Amino acid sequence: MKLSVVIPVFNEKDTMREVLDRVSKVDLPKEIIVVDDGSTDGTRDLLQSIESSGDLKIILLPENRGKGAALRTGFSEVSGDIVVVQDADLEYDPAEYPNLIRPIIENKADVVYGSRFLGGPHRVLLFWHSVGNRVLTILSNMLTDLNLTDMETCYKVFRAEILKDISLRENRFGFEPEFTAKVGKRRYRVYEVPISYSGRDYSEGKKIGWKDGVAALYFILKYRFFD
Repeated sequence: MKLSVVIPVFNEKDTMREVLDRVSKVDLPKEIIVVDDGSTDGTRDLLQSIESSGDLKIILLPENRGKGAALRTGFSEVSGDIVVVQDADLEYDPAEYPNLIRPIIENKADVVYGSRFLGGPHRVLLFWHSVGNRVLTILSNMLTDLNLTDMETCYKVFRAEILKDISLRENRFGFEPEFTAKVGKRRYRVYEVPISYSGRDYSEGKKIGWKDGVAALYFILKYRFFD
């Protein structure tokens, strides 16, 4: 069973090498697909200095289009059996991949969400941000009939064959509600597992903001009723 780890990147020069090191140390058959989404802080130069190898592919997009667009590019390159979405900001720990893929390996799930709200260790930070996440998750659950605790989590892990059945469109953070809505509509088997979370604040480079939360409301409705 081979993993395809897809890492969308935008302006993460300070964490990029560490993320790649942590992913590389995971003792599982895998490929790593890094998609730079038009970084302007030196991340592209750093990535260009790293040689691609048999299990590492680096793709440089010509301009910034958003996380969803970067993920679509990465998804088009996967050759593994299971896809793992990995952010490049060190908030999520690749050492937890074995726990995340276990329900799929055991044929209990087609899709696994790593939940930050199921009791795993986490940095105490940004109360209103966590409230917003929970509200969006509840609204998504109401329209998908899923009972997730963390719809907005980065850690979405799924059988690669699902990409042949789902057409993704959103360019920015709309990927999260869009993917969830389409998974719910198709009645894939979904599991959640607890994960650790080392969140960061906006002074440390966090990018998602309240405007993305408002947009998520629109996408939750859009992909329930119109797509």
